[in-house]
Amino acid sequence: MDQVKIGCFIAECRKAKNLTQMQLAEELNITDRAVSKWENGRSMPDTSVMLDLCHILDISINDLLNGEKISMENNDQKNEQLLLDMAKEVEQKNKTIWTNMWVIMGASITALFAGIFVARFLIPEGIWQLVTILGVCIVFLIPCFYALKLEVSVGAYKCKNCGCEIVPTYKEAKNAMHMGFTRYLKCPNCNKRTWCKKVIKK
Repeated sequence: MDQVKIGCFIAECRKAKNLTQMQLAEELNITDRAVSKWENGRSMPDTSVMLDLCHILDISINDLLNGEKISMENNDQKNEQLLLDMAKEVEQKNKTIWTNMWVIMGASITALFAGIFVARFLIPEGIWQLVTILGVCIVFLIPCFYALKLEVSVGAYKCKNCGCEIVPTYKEAKNAMHMGFTRYLKCPNCNKRTWCKKVIKK
């Protein structure tokens, strides 16, 4: 999706309805700054306001997401292209999130070993050495929890028993036993607990 094109289209439709950014914002119960960001192509309308926005501007969701009025003759073709573009965006975002997760984990593990090395060899034995090691371990856990949140946010876990794809909550994933990216989860389809492997949706 072309955010700049969509933003220009929103601005064009708003002006055609003789509405200011402030008036449109008031009708949607949002700030005029949000409307300005849409029209400048810096962000997209939230799904929670899309229907109301389209109703006010007298356009369809399809028109909005394509950034232009779509004729009925071209509707199916535009829908297919839009779905392909959205699938590509999801795939790219998933790859970015997955890469960020690995970077966070790599940096955290490196920092953990560096901190333990410093505490072990550069700080004299005693209470301060123990406090330093404990502090390093606690600090190491913070990015680990964030990395888990990123892991849960992309793809799904595949049930070994029935093949169903499970998307657990953060709490369920955190509390589940795991080996790498395989977690022991209860499948909502077959109601059995199995080791579910992480799969990234493409």
